[in-house]
Amino acid sequence: MTLAPGNVRFPALADLPPPVFEMRLRVYYEDTDAGGIVYYANYLRYFERARTDWLRALGVAHRDLAERDGLLFVVRDVAVDYRRPARLDDELRVDVRMIEARRAQVRLAQVARVDGQSDCAALALVRIAVIERAGGRPAALPPWVAQRLTGKETDDR
Repeated sequence: MTLAPGNVRFPALADLPPPVFEMRLRVYYEDTDAGGIVYYANYLRYFERARTDWLRALGVAHRDLAERDGLLFVVRDVAVDYRRPARLDDELRVDVRMIEARRAQVRLAQVARVDGQSDCAALALVRIAVIERAGGRPAALPPWVAQRLTGKETDDR
């Protein structure tokens, strides 16, 4: 079942798993709207950068996965809860939190917060699918990738 916008239940920050990765970035003029507040779509870019750097830190670079295994990660769906504005010149901390790694998909939560503030600016729930590079059909995570994502040995469920 797909939920219509506004029907997603976002968890409280305290109910999320701890971050497995965090990056910092500065809000530039180009990131903001006319009021000096981060334009909503830019959070998707921030979340993408954090996920990519997290995977790279685990040794799972997108290019290597495509060339070695013929697989791609694609965003299947994302829901974002915009909670507080981030503004021009703020330093943001953007994290990745593992919710679940399954055979052919990974579910994550991502939080963007202004450095020094406990409240988050935006919370995203993201589902990443694994597909074949050649045909775009769903595919299973290679065991070596699943192990790096979860930190534990996996079976080929």
